[in-house]
Amino acid sequence: MVDWLSLAVPVAYLGILIGSLATFSSLYRKRKAVKATSLAPWFPPHLQRDIYYSLLHLEPPASGKEKEKKAPPVPETVLKAALLRRAAEDINRVMAIRNQKQALAMLLQRGSVGDDLWNRFSRAEKEMEDEVRDVVAEANAYVPGWGQTIFQSANEMINNDVFRRRIQEMQSTTKDEREWWDRKKATIQEGFMKELDEEAASKSGSVPTTASGATTSATKHSEPIPSATGSDDDAVLVEAGGPAAPETGSPESGKKKKKGKK
Repeated sequence: MVDWLSLAVPVAYLGILIGSLATFSSLYRKRKAVKATSLAPWFPPHLQRDIYYSLLHLEPPASGKEKEKKAPPVPETVLKAALLRRAAEDINRVMAIRNQKQALAMLLQRGSVGDDLWNRFSRAEKEMEDEVRDVVAEANAYVPGWGQTIFQSANEMINNDVFRRRIQEMQSTTKDEREWWDRKKATIQEGFMKELDEEAASKSGSVPTTASGATTSATKHSEPIPSATGSDDDAVLVEAGGPAAPETGSPESGKKKKKGKK
């Protein structure tokens, strides 16, 4: 009896310890699961996925005679287009997760963010992995092998949307840019016209000064210039009484003057 009592005490101690640890772990897991479900989602609701599932399970209401008729199914092209839109949204979310993961891990190591934020991010990452697998399976259900190329087509759709938005932004700014250019062109033209007016005014103010200077210089140079009819030597010969050629008249008058002298 003594031996059983000595063994029963440690066995009871171990049982109580194990039971307390089991209850604590179960309570901790439940609390953690409740906390994880209460965390806000990382991304907003997936609208494209909801549209696809609503089109896939669309059943119009039937009443009266319409119950006997079979409801027309949604065209397959519409479902494929909705699946492409869903894949395009998945690409945007996957790229956002890839860009944010490294920065969030560094912040978590430094202690700048809490574990709740990292848990939200990890849950969103896992959800996107499941979403991508689901899209690939749906695409292969429509066309075998389409799951390998559906995300390439969705990426081309995203690029086209980006280019279209840029073109629309550029077209929306053309009006403002044209008005700005018209105003700038008008100011440049006004500046050129002012410069031309100033040059014309300066030229018109300098003309009389140059003309007066030209006249004074002409008078100065005209005084020492001899006459064209004769020179100083001719004037000396005439005063000495020597014969001089008449400026006007006929040669007969000259001969008569010579005979009278003889």
